[in-house]
Amino acid sequence: MLEIHSNSQGDTRIAGQAVLDAIEKTEDDKIKPRILTSQLIKNVEDHHAQLINRTRHGMMLLRGDTLYVLEVEPAGYAYYAANEAEKAAHINIIEVLGFGKFGRVYIGGEEAEVLECKRIVEKRLAELTGREDYS
Repeated sequence: MLEIHSNSQGDTRIAGQAVLDAIEKTEDDKIKPRILTSQLIKNVEDHHAQLINRTRHGMMLLRGDTLYVLEVEPAGYAYYAANEAEKAAHINIIEVLGFGKFGRVYIGGEEAEVLECKRIVEKRLAELTGREDYS
């Protein structure tokens, strides 16, 4: 995985194109994301929140929150989903795991916000193009 950061989106896009040119690929060669799991757990109890929070690397899940769990393939799309989620609603990113074959995103917050986030994230992932090769 490679991350490119810049204050200028144009610079980031140019750098991304340079990487694609170097490996002789185009953006159309990417694998289309596939959602494997999309689950909502409403009104999380305090004991469940405690268990989830002990291994998290992001924000905390609180009692009464709604938890959204998204599993996507290829794994790197987990980061894309988390980014889209943050733009879509006032939610907390509990954890993002984007290594290996499958990526997972754990999102928490108020039910209405999490439902909106789920709707937008799944829409954005469905809009992405690419080849369907999940070997």
